[in-house]
Amino acid sequence: GLAGHGGEGSNNRGGGNGSIRTTGQLGDVMRESSLIAHTFARNFLHAMDPTNDMLERTPLHLHVPEGATPKDGPSAGVTMVTSMLSVATATAPRSDVAMTGEVTLTGRVLPVGGIKEKVIAARRAGVSHVVLPKANERDWTELPDNLRAGVHAHFADKYADVHAIAFATGELPCTSDVGVEAAEY
Repeated sequence: GLAGHGGEGSNNRGGGNGSIRTTGQLGDVMRESSLIAHTFARNFLHAMDPTNDMLERTPLHLHVPEGATPKDGPSAGVTMVTSMLSVATATAPRSDVAMTGEVTLTGRVLPVGGIKEKVIAARRAGVSHVVLPKANERDWTELPDNLRAGVHAHFADKYADVHAIAFATGELPCTSDVGVEAAEY
């Protein structure tokens, strides 16, 4: 989970008083990913709304509970950025969207592994839209139709593509009954 926090022990990363602390079941790769996500989220928020300085002034605490699967792979960057932007703007992302992908400091969305397992988990959770890295499009198209049925895929080259889906209002574009090949945003 993600929450604002204050007090001792905050590590200031990237200027201002805003910082991020990570605890719980995160390995070194995920801790580094959270720092990159925080830096990118601050820059993205400033570009969207220069008057919103929440991520500049508010310390954040990212915690992966002990009961969770230990995480040490780079696949949650876009999700971390989305949660930080949600907190900073007081706007919830869509509940029918799941996402995966690592994000760079410049906002590129990098490919990840385990697409089949992530789509299965999204289906079990009742999610109807998944945002995947554009570089993982082949992994999506190679999934059996029964796994893709009822789940619409949206592919992202940059975080702005993810943001457009995660915070979209109204109906999301769907081009087939099995899944979306690629959406243009």
